[in-house]
Amino acid sequence: MGRFSDVLLTVDFDRTLTAEDSSIPERNLEAIRYFMAEGGAFTVNTGRSLAMSRCFFDRVPMNAPVLLYNGGAAYDIQKEAFVFAHEIPLPQGPTLRRIGELSEGQILELQGGESHFIFSRSEAYEKYSAWTGVPVAMAKMEDDLGPFLKVCVFDGTIRGTVDSLFHAEPEELARMDRVEGALRAELGENATVLRVAARTIDIVAPGVSKGKAARQLQAVLGKKLLVCVGDEQNDISMLDMADFSFCPAGSNVADRYPNVCACGDGAVADVIYKKIPGILAHCP
Repeated sequence: MGRFSDVLLTVDFDRTLTAEDSSIPERNLEAIRYFMAEGGAFTVNTGRSLAMSRCFFDRVPMNAPVLLYNGGAAYDIQKEAFVFAHEIPLPQGPTLRRIGELSEGQILELQGGESHFIFSRSEAYEKYSAWTGVPVAMAKMEDDLGPFLKVCVFDGTIRGTVDSLFHAEPEELARMDRVEGALRAELGENATVLRVAARTIDIVAPGVSKGKAARQLQAVLGKKLLVCVGDEQNDISMLDMADFSFCPAGSNVADRYPNVCACGDGAVADVIYKKIPGILAHCP
């Protein structure tokens, strides 16, 4: 039994585990390896799809299934299989068409199992997808596109990096606010609409959240304590549902939870080295 054997630690990927430039601080990687060697269960809890997350599977040490699609699925990397996956319970084609109508001409993307699909060409999106390296196919909304796990609406002026999704001009923010409101009103209880960044709206199955997925995984693993680290609106559910929650300094929800250092300085390492030992010292 190691000193962290009772703990499941799940962390957001972009701008939590990574720095703002999408690099992963070596301090975080060293801390994760230490945490796992001492019996802790560690995984990433991200809004990214399976296809978009594969880029870090070889870089980030994890010994628990990775949580994807904002809690919509858990994937066992060793077994190369989903542990669970929650599909949107609506007819795919008509739903995509209605989302497109409500999105004011913004970029519509379906994130399935191994591929992403788009329904009209966009130079801005093509630059972004080239940067992510995710396979993308042109499709028709009435095509059979596999698991209906997540729809993403991007502002039509996105640029070529993940970081660009978090910054928008006032008129761009206003437009995405209108689209978000229209989608919530239309989809109601049939889906969960999440504003994951200034320029990005995600649509997943009803009731899905990072927090519920983390608690479900905790039960499977039999860990006593759930510790979570995140930085954005879509992380609030896991931060609220965790036993202990932390945010990188300067992040968008940092005023609501205890802070550690900035993401670029190794926020996850701060939690492992400085916070969890104190938590365990006061737990029975």
